[in-house]
Amino acid sequence: MANMRFAVGLQRLIPFLGYHHILMFLIAAGIILLSLLLAGCSSTSPGIPNIFLISLYYENYPPVFDPAQVDPGVTTAIANIVGQAQLEVRVGYFGICVNADGGSFLCSNNASSLASQVSVDQDPLNLIWVASTFKDSIVFPYLIIVAIVLAFVCFILLATFPGWHEETDERGSERDVKPFPSRPVSQVALALIFVASVFVLVSVLWQHTASVAASTIAQDLGNGSVRSGVGTTAMILGWFGFALFIIVTIGLLVMILSISLLDRLTDD
Repeated sequence: MANMRFAVGLQRLIPFLGYHHILMFLIAAGIILLSLLLAGCSSTSPGIPNIFLISLYYENYPPVFDPAQVDPGVTTAIANIVGQAQLEVRVGYFGICVNADGGSFLCSNNASSLASQVSVDQDPLNLIWVASTFKDSIVFPYLIIVAIVLAFVCFILLATFPGWHEETDERGSERDVKPFPSRPVSQVALALIFVASVFVLVSVLWQHTASVAASTIAQDLGNGSVRSGVGTTAMILGWFGFALFIIVTIGLLVMILSISLLDRLTDD
């Protein structure tokens, strides 16, 4: 019985869902994904430490030798300094997470407070400081923040689009009608979500390039003792957020062009 009531309610609701409601849902999903990306490594909440741009951690492995290395024996000296350290550092847009002994993560936006809770033997190569330098000097989250604000304004504008409502025609019978949305409002919404998409694209490309470059350099410098990696979850959140905004941009453009075409046909 409950399933039947749900099905009937859904059937009544679907006809009143407009095209702009789908676009609003996509914008909301994109904002949520980008917000999660920004929240990475900002707290110890479940899953948040797993959203990181780059990770650095101590691990003993066979070093890579190359003719371009002037002093290949430096890897032995580094290995002696590292000893049995197993600390891992993860970097997000607004925070750093540290796992010193394989247990739980400690997260903060203040690298000094994290370093004060770690002994010299746990971080002999100052990976916490390296991670802090990466976050403060290379990571730039503000384009994503502006993009989220612009997308939210676009969401509000889409919410002003007229929906289905009943009107009485000349014969006195009621019918469901849906007026076209305002063209200026549609164009402003399109401009906002397009700019937001560009900002997200630039930020994600910046994030990806910087993370890969820093990860490669850090691992080469700690050859044989330090590993590094790029956060897959952060990359997915960034690119999916961009994809959703692009879909909304295309959807709004198609809607505006379709309404213009219909206006021309009716005028003719």
